[in-house]
Amino acid sequence: MKKINNATMPGHCTPSAQFWLPGPRRPARLALLALLLGFLSSALPAGAIVIRHDRADSDYVVDASHYPQFFHLQQRGQRKVCLASLISEYWAITAGHCTDDTPLRERVEAGSSWPVQIAGQQREVVQLVLHPEYQNGDLLQGVDLALLRLDQPVLNVLPLRLNHVPDEVQQVVSLIGWGYTGTGASGRRVNDGKMRLAHNTVVDAGQWLLFQFDDPRDSHTQALHLEGIPGLGDSGGPAFLHEGEAPLLFGVAVGEMELEGALGPQGLYGSVEVYERISLHLEWIDTVLAPLTP
Repeated sequence: MKKINNATMPGHCTPSAQFWLPGPRRPARLALLALLLGFLSSALPAGAIVIRHDRADSDYVVDASHYPQFFHLQQRGQRKVCLASLISEYWAITAGHCTDDTPLRERVEAGSSWPVQIAGQQREVVQLVLHPEYQNGDLLQGVDLALLRLDQPVLNVLPLRLNHVPDEVQQVVSLIGWGYTGTGASGRRVNDGKMRLAHNTVVDAGQWLLFQFDDPRDSHTQALHLEGIPGLGDSGGPAFLHEGEAPLLFGVAVGEMELEGALGPQGLYGSVEVYERISLHLEWIDTVLAPLTP
């Protein structure tokens, strides 16, 4: 559990802040989001996809081979832990805390490497570059991103493109993950190792991209047909848009906001998910990749 203090939240996340939204859509959703963010006490690491209670689970399950740009960082039995996204033939991006939640950081900083499998190809992570503002244990005080360099290029896979246009609000994107799943009515329940894909709408784009899990039972619901959010275990996962030959990467999963005093399970309707906003960190990514890509 990652604790944060409301006093450290940016102005756009306080209850008194005025949300800006172009056009007339989603005013009720944003008003609720402003209220929720006023009472945050912690952020739980993100995970696999939690789905609508009134949709078949099979509607969300996808074949991982159709998404070769995404891979997990560790497997513990059936459970796949943390995701990363391929952004060049040699480089991937993930959440910074994923490198601490797995042995990856310890192994690489000790001069060794960390094995991963991408699109059926065995590769080794040989270099780790954490964002200079990363703070383990206080994710929302820093920038929770890390870049991973591979020992060999990944062949026959189109890397993700990075979103350069800061107009993410109201974009409907795809969220993907393995492992723990459940429904918005019950919260996350089980980990079956299946990859699931859901959709959600960016409701705020400031320091982070924010998503909210709409309840389809509400009279004024704006829940999408396959609305969903990440659950527990797959931090680092992408928020992306199917556009052109290669997906467009908008964000990297950090975690779910936890309300102060909340006792329920993770993944219930109304949950707010936090993703690092790629469009804010392009200069850092370019600076790292340009001189070090073979």
